[in-house]
Parts: sequence; C-alpha cells; structure tokens
Amino acid sequence: MAFDLDDLDPKQKKSQPRNLDAMNIDDLKEYVAVLKAELARVEEKIKAKQSHAAAAASFFKK
Repeated sequence: MAFDLDDLDPKQKKSQPRNLDAMNIDDLKEYVAVLKAELARVEEKIKAKQSHAAAAASFFKK
C-alpha cells in the first residue's frame, strides 16, 4: 500500500482575507496595527531561528 509523503505534514489552512469594505476607518486603522504587531512578531521569530541555525552550523563545523 503506497502513501503520499504530503499526507504526513499537517496543512495549515490559509485564512480568508477580511472584508475591508465592511470596516470603518477606525476599524481599518486598528486592523493595520494588529497586522504590524504580528509582522514584528514573525520577524523576531525569523531572526531567532536564523541565529540558532547559525550557532548550530558554527558548532558542527568545528
């Protein structure tokens, strides 16, 4: 019985874009602030993972 390796990785469903037409200006500004905060959080996580990867690479090169 064969199986597909893609079946082993859980797929994250992409969330649907929010309906911006239904939002007023204040809601849109708040949404932008939330998105900027999330972007900053993701960028920090990327930096941390790059740092860990570089440290591991340096350790194993010795």
